Amino acid sequence: MKLSRRKLLKGCIYPIEANQILVQVEEVLKTWEPIWTPFVSAPIREEIIRILQGVTDISCSSNGGYQNAERQRILIQRTDREEIRNRTIIPFKGIQIQGNFLFDRTEPQDFWEALMQTGLQEDAIGDIWITGDKGANTICTPEASKFLEDQQGLIRDVKIIYKSIGLAELHLPQQRSPRKISTVEASRRLDAISSAGFGLSRAKVINQIKQGKLRFNWHTTNNASRSLSIGDRLQLEGKGSLEVINLELTKRGRWRVELLKK
Repeated sequence: MKLSRRKLLKGCIYPIEANQILVQVEEVLKTWEPIWTPFVSAPIREEIIRILQGVTDISCSSNGGYQNAERQRILIQRTDREEIRNRTIIPFKGIQIQGNFLFDRTEPQDFWEALMQTGLQEDAIGDIWITGDKGANTICTPEASKFLEDQQGLIRDVKIIYKSIGLAELHLPQQRSPRKISTVEASRRLDAISSAGFGLSRAKVINQIKQGKLRFNWHTTNNASRSLSIGDRLQLEGKGSLEVINLELTKRGRWRVELLKK
C-alpha cells in the first residue's frame, strides 16, 4: 500500500527522517508484520507519532529501554494486530563502556563520539549516561551490541572496553517523579525561568547555555533572553526537564509561572 507521503509530510520539520519511517509503515501495511524503527531523538519521535495518527490502520508506541528515555524506537503495527503487542520482543541490549575516569571527567558526548568512531550509525544507539568514574552505560540495538562486544577504544588517554549486558544489568539513571513548580518572575525570559525551575543561579544557567547543555524544545540555544510560552520545554543535562504549563500576568506586571519538572 502506497501512502500519500506529500500530504503526510506537509509542514514537517524533519521530512527526511519522517519519510524513512513512512517507508517502514508501507512495509507494515503490506506484510502485516510489526516493525521497530531505529532509535530517534525526542523531537523526531513526537513528530513521527503525530504524522502516524493520520494513517489509517496503523498504531504505534515507543520505547527507549527505560522510563523517560529521550532516544527511543517506535513500534509500528497494524491496528488489527494490536493483540500481539505484548508478545513482541523489545529489541534492546545494554552496553557498559568501562574505563577509569577518576582523574578525567567525562560527559555523555565523549562516549557518543567514541561510539561513532567505531563505525556505528547514530540510529543504532539510544541514551547514554555516566556511571560515576567507571565509564558509562548505553542502550543499543542487538546488532550494535554484537558489533561492539569486547571492542576497545580511547577517550582522550583513557582506554575503554565495551561489554554487552542485559537491560536488567544496567545502572539506570535516577528517575525523577514529575512535580509542579510555581514561581513569580519579572519576565518570561528563558534564563530567569530556567533558574527558578532548575534551582540554579542565573549566572550558572547562562554558563550552561554557553556550553550547549541547556536545550529549548530539544534544540540547543544561545538566546538566554528568549521569552517562553505555554508548552515550551527546557532540558538541562543532569537536571531533567521543565515544561511551561501556565503563564499569568499579575496585577503588578510580573509573571506567575507554573512549571512541570521531570
